[in-house]
Amino acid sequence: MADIGSNLSLKNRVGIIGGNAPDALSLRNAERMGELIARNGYILVNGGMKGVMEASARGAKNAGGFTIAITPGKSRDEGNLFSDIVIPTGLGYMRNPLVVLNSDIVVAIDGSYGTLSEIAYCKIYNRTVFGLNTWPIEGVIALATPEAVMDKINEYFKNLNG
Repeated sequence: MADIGSNLSLKNRVGIIGGNAPDALSLRNAERMGELIARNGYILVNGGMKGVMEASARGAKNAGGFTIAITPGKSRDEGNLFSDIVIPTGLGYMRNPLVVLNSDIVVAIDGSYGTLSEIAYCKIYNRTVFGLNTWPIEGVIALATPEAVMDKINEYFKNLNG
């Protein structure tokens, strides 16, 4: 496990939201985003299930990162194998605001209506949301590659943290 320091609350968190059944490009983007998040020293937060969530967590873990999964069900066992901390909520899709609130900034990759609801919560809770092959709507900053997204995330945290 990566050295994440003595106080997790002081680390910057990047949320990844996206679909359970994405296309191959979205899976590659998710895994690469997870890798980049870890290599840049951030904690990955996601919904802990399959698809984009599992691919991003796998990328983070393969790069030595730390992952938090906020899952819809009642058991810690439902999180994917790449989740360090699984937080079951028993809330189904109503857990989506918890994923957003536990992220400083969010990346949407692919996704359906669950992802759309998370994007809405990003806007409600004033979180910046970047998009890779996701909903082309106002409020989502669309970028072409995981590397371009990571550049913007690093810029965001640099400005935030001074």
